[in-house]
Amino acid sequence: MSFYEDLVMQTQMNYSRYYSLYASGKTPYVLSKKTALPYEEQIDRLVKEIQEADCVLIGGASGLSAAGGGDFYYEDNDSYRKYFGKYAKKYHFRGAFDGMMHQWKSREEFWGYLATFLYTTQTAGIRKPYQDLNHLLQGKDFFVLTTNQDTQFVKIYPEDKVAQIQGDHRFFQCARCCTDETWDAVKPVAKMVKAMGEGTAVPKEMIPRCPHCGGEAFPWVRGYGNFLQGKKYEEQYENVSRYVLEHKDRKILFLELGVGRLTPMFIQEPFWNLTLSFPKARYIAVNNQYDFLPKDIEGKGMVIVEDIGRVLKDAAERSR
Repeated sequence: MSFYEDLVMQTQMNYSRYYSLYASGKTPYVLSKKTALPYEEQIDRLVKEIQEADCVLIGGASGLSAAGGGDFYYEDNDSYRKYFGKYAKKYHFRGAFDGMMHQWKSREEFWGYLATFLYTTQTAGIRKPYQDLNHLLQGKDFFVLTTNQDTQFVKIYPEDKVAQIQGDHRFFQCARCCTDETWDAVKPVAKMVKAMGEGTAVPKEMIPRCPHCGGEAFPWVRGYGNFLQGKKYEEQYENVSRYVLEHKDRKILFLELGVGRLTPMFIQEPFWNLTLSFPKARYIAVNNQYDFLPKDIEGKGMVIVEDIGRVLKDAAERSR
C-alpha cells in the first residue's frame, strides 16, 4: 500500500467511527476559533501563498466543478435540465445521481441514461474555475489530486500530473472485475448517444461488453458497483505518494478546493495531517459552506468560505 493510500485508509476508519457526526455536516476535529480575515485580504494571502510556495498539491473535489456549472449531480436544476432534460421530464429525477440509483426496467434504457451522463462530462469544455486555477499555477511546481471523475483536470494537464483516485469517465472496466484491464469509453459513448437520438434507450447490441468474459462493462468509477482497484488505481496513489514524499521538506502548499462531507477522507483530512507533520507545509481551503480549520494547524492555514468560482476568479485577476 502506498503512503497516501495508507493515509486515506486511516482517515476512513475515523470516518466510520464518527459517521453520525460527519453525516450531520460536522467534524470530530477541534476547530480553530480565529477570526477570519476580510475577504480582500484572504484573496491577497491566497495569491501570496501560491507565489511563495516551492510546490503546490491541489486537492480538487466536487465543489470545484459545481462552481463552474457542473452542478447537476444532486438537484433538478437548470444544468440538469440542460443535459438530462428528456429523463427529467419522464422520470422527475432530482439530479444525475438520482437517476443512477433508479431501478431501470431495461438495460437498454439504463445504458441510455449512463451514456448521457458520461457524454455530458466527456465532452464538457474546461470550466472557468479550472481556467482560473490554471492561471494561478503558471510557473509553479504542482500536482493534482482529485476525487472528481469528470475529466476536467486531464483536459488541462498531462496525466502524470493528475491522480484520479475515484476513477475516470473516459474508461470502461468489467463490471465483474474479471480482468485488470480498462479500455476506452469515449468512442462507444458517442456512438450510443448518436444512435439513441431523442429516445431514452440504446440498441441492445450497443451495450458495452467485457472483451474477456462477455459480461457487461461499466465505467471505471467508484460509487455504483465493483470499482476496479487494480493497476490503474494503484498508479494514481503511487503518483501522489511520490510527489508528497519528494516534496515533504520543501515549502509545500496544500490547496483544498470544494471538499464536501461525503468524502473528507480522500483530500481534506490527509491534507490536515500532512500540514501538521511537514515543517514547512501550508494549507488553504476554499469552500462555500464549511469553515473547518483544525486548531492544530491554525498557524499554518486558512479557510475561505465563499463561492469557489468567485475566489479563483478574483485571485487570478489579482495575480495578473
